[in-house]
Amino acid sequence: MTDPEHSPKIYGLVAEYETPEALVEAARKVRDAGFKRIDALTPFPVHGLADALGLPRSRMAGLVLAGAMAGALGGFALQYWQSMIQYPHIVSGRPYFSWPNFIPIVFECAILAAGLTAFVGMLVRNGLPRPHHPVFSAPRVDDATTSKFVLVVEATDPLFDEEKTAALLKSTGANFVGVAPLEDGAPDPHDGPTLN
Repeated sequence: MTDPEHSPKIYGLVAEYETPEALVEAARKVRDAGFKRIDALTPFPVHGLADALGLPRSRMAGLVLAGAMAGALGGFALQYWQSMIQYPHIVSGRPYFSWPNFIPIVFECAILAAGLTAFVGMLVRNGLPRPHHPVFSAPRVDDATTSKFVLVVEATDPLFDEEKTAALLKSTGANFVGVAPLEDGAPDPHDGPTLN
């Protein structure tokens, strides 16, 4: 249970940068300063940003492979059960267990299960659906998905100190540093608290 006296009062700090290169460099500096709970918002994928943020390698590939293998096994087992147990029937003189005929269905089941696993896994790992995220209550962040490059440092990071973190973000060349309120229903993001 979270101690209300020591829980953060804000979600974190946001810093805005002009270019993707400036964002990557700032993310690298913040990561090198020891921060672990950092994130970025960009209008398009930025090469090298995941490494600069220190994000671990995604486990989605392994998850999708496991889903595909489970789908393939399920498709094979279903056909085996149908042709050997439930409805044994000789077709064109072939034996009941004619596995080469199973291949198209096994392939299709693998693709279907892989796609469903990727979709559900993406939702779960991203915490979706989430109608609102506190960072979007911060000033000047609403353009982050169209034309801005924003770095977020969460207040739950063990190194987080509002003033020191703001100074660090300003030293990375941020155009703007602001506070992301923790509570939803905050005032108009353009009127929110700012640090510069």
